[in-house]
Amino acid sequence: MAAQLSPQQLTETHRTTLDQALEAIRTRAYWSPHPEHPKAYENDGKAAFDALLGTRLDLDQPGTDDWTGAEVSPYGTELGISYPHPDLDVLLPAMKAGMGAWREAGPELRALVCLEIISRISARTPELAHAVMHTSGQAFMMAFQAGGPHAQDRGLEAVAYAYQEQTRTPSDAAHWSKPQGKRDPLELTKNFIPTARGIALMIGCNTFPTWNGYPGLFASLATGNPVLVKPHPRAVLPLALTVQIARAVLAEAGFDPNLVALAAERPGEGIAKTLAVRPEIKIIDYTGSTAFGDWLEANARQAQVYTEKAGVNTVVVDSTDDYKGMLSNLAFSLSLYSGQMCTTPQNLLIPRDGISTDAGAKSYDEVVADLAASVGGLLGDDARANAILGALVNPDVKTRLEAAAGLGEVALASREIANPEFPDAVVRTPVIVKLDGAKPDAEAAYLSECFGPVSFAVAVDSTAGAVELLRRTVRDKGAMTVGAYTTSQEVERAVEDVCLEESAQLSLNLTGGVYVNQTAAFSDFHGSGGNPAANAALCDGAFVANRFRVVEVRRQA
Repeated sequence: MAAQLSPQQLTETHRTTLDQALEAIRTRAYWSPHPEHPKAYENDGKAAFDALLGTRLDLDQPGTDDWTGAEVSPYGTELGISYPHPDLDVLLPAMKAGMGAWREAGPELRALVCLEIISRISARTPELAHAVMHTSGQAFMMAFQAGGPHAQDRGLEAVAYAYQEQTRTPSDAAHWSKPQGKRDPLELTKNFIPTARGIALMIGCNTFPTWNGYPGLFASLATGNPVLVKPHPRAVLPLALTVQIARAVLAEAGFDPNLVALAAERPGEGIAKTLAVRPEIKIIDYTGSTAFGDWLEANARQAQVYTEKAGVNTVVVDSTDDYKGMLSNLAFSLSLYSGQMCTTPQNLLIPRDGISTDAGAKSYDEVVADLAASVGGLLGDDARANAILGALVNPDVKTRLEAAAGLGEVALASREIANPEFPDAVVRTPVIVKLDGAKPDAEAAYLSECFGPVSFAVAVDSTAGAVELLRRTVRDKGAMTVGAYTTSQEVERAVEDVCLEESAQLSLNLTGGVYVNQTAAFSDFHGSGGNPAANAALCDGAFVANRFRVVEVRRQA
């Protein structure tokens, strides 16, 4: 096929960005090429989003045997968009057909094509923000930033790691000569070729379809693998638009557009389970429930499986020299997107005898009451609350929220908030429940993940007890994030030791505008891959290195 995007054009446009990304992952300094504010874009995207409603999104991919789609926005709008349903026996062979040319392109050209895809996604950020908002329930600004530039940063980060790992061995022919004394040396010419594993399956999630989806998608594509995108049935649109953009760029660059395809499923079909064990699928990326993640790890034996599942995120509260700042930071962390983040703190471990602060000694009851007041103050204005909370993504979250109130003493009751713009949206403030960590019936509650706006203030006998409970929680249940507040170097070291030994990402004494449940691409690692919450980190060398193998071709010199 005739290329409209030449390698030279791609190099001139994107090589500098790739170099900057490589430097950013080396230094871990702040960097992003993607603007975070809507004013940086030419339009607000709503007209483009509205034009998609009620239409058929034809991706012109082979093997379409039907059309499907049943997305309903958490804000109440029925999207009415239909997507191609795949005949896998037709689509999967078609996806493999372009692998040879994609392999021959080499790591650099593949990276540059991926950067062109990300660039075009970036240009449509406002449209994608509405798509993310109306499939995930995120408030608009969060959908804009997390679903747009932050997701694009994570995709670009994966491309940079992929390029770095693939270029560790020489790309040009290596001459090998072994001296033989008086005889002529043994001489070979050796080529080392990064070679893809096969088709990668990216299983999307409902809450963060792009942020959690882009790392795996671009890590696999940049390492030479075709990618089949299987979105969550309630969040198809953001990833369908991504596939549409990727297919267009691949074709313009002279490659087979079937290197990226969509697998939308009928209601209740469970196509992910069918796909996961197909012999053509060699890589799987998954974000979602522990139960299905465990099933993938146990059953998709033919594939390299990368999972981000669930954990019980914990904050140890020992002491602070900025009590007001601590409360404010925790209040926002508990409230953001109604706690529907895999990084949101769930358990706050507080000594029952209280803590020392710059505002004087505070009892356990005072700390919990003051935190409840801080959350209440943050969300007291309904307009601000809607902008922070978004909407509950599905009825299961609401059910867990309502059940949590019966697990212990309620320190902060959840309240219903009306959204004037979207009257059908289900918006609830967080609940904070007090539990006695010494009681066995309480343990069943706080040692289980309760996804959504639910937090447990767990009274423990001492800070040392909190540290040991932290260790047990991370080891047995996993954690995507750990937080701690302390003015003691001894306590800080004890918490740090637990996180190093149990492999959990730690944030200490956050009191400003950075929160435990937020991570920055190119600098922060999301998850560690070393505890039960996830078997991979976004993003590091290990996340990309096993998506390809290096095949050596030796020739007699």
